[in-house]
Amino acid sequence: MTEALEATRRTPGTPCWSSLMVHSLGTTEEFYADLFGWEYEPGPEQLGQYVRAMLDGREVAGIGELPPDRHLPVAWTTYIATDDADATAEAIRSCGGTVAVGPLDAGAAGRVAICSDPLGAIFGLWQAEAPLASRRPGTPGTPVWNELITQDTSTVGKFYEHVFGHEARKHSTASADFDYLTLLLRGRPVAAVHGVGRSLPHDRGPHWMTYFEVEDTDAAADRVLRLGGRIVQPPRDGLSGRLATVADPEGAVFTLVHGMP
Repeated sequence: MTEALEATRRTPGTPCWSSLMVHSLGTTEEFYADLFGWEYEPGPEQLGQYVRAMLDGREVAGIGELPPDRHLPVAWTTYIATDDADATAEAIRSCGGTVAVGPLDAGAAGRVAICSDPLGAIFGLWQAEAPLASRRPGTPGTPVWNELITQDTSTVGKFYEHVFGHEARKHSTASADFDYLTLLLRGRPVAAVHGVGRSLPHDRGPHWMTYFEVEDTDAAADRVLRLGGRIVQPPRDGLSGRLATVADPEGAVFTLVHGMP
């Protein structure tokens, strides 16, 4: 999966960026620096207090600070690449989704929008002005996969197909108890949709999950605890390798993974 994701990451319809908005930027920077070895550089001025997380001189993610009066849940947001944010935003509206913010200019970074699909999962659009620096697949501390966790795959699978041109393919082991789609572009997997029915967390609703590569899932999960985070789902073996779902000190949930095919 990681090689295919790297090869198509900037093609319209592929996840191209992961961003986090928090209440305490400095504390969050320290957490991810200790966990992943990130360093930071200033982000676009149009986004306010915002930094770009760097590994070996390459951008891997973004973190911004919410205004003091914005008491919003803290969560990682998956951004999907587009060549025309305005046209894609209109397609989202016509297919039953919502455009909550934008599209708006983010300076040299391009044009962005915050949207949600028909079942309420939030994601971003990014029309980049210039090619993003390439990311090496499998490098610890980098996003390697994005998965939509939702009630069922039928409705939203069609939404992402229509808006982004994905081909939604059921997993070979899909059954009444395992509802899973892989989203492909030009035959390459770029993301997935996992329908979990009543197991969907009531406090989160449908949401996009960002997977970060680590050298050792169990050790990284232990480190999250030592740094003030928590374990949402303990380390386990899954379709994508050795996984652990964790949350940072402000509650943003993400998945640690090692051995992704």
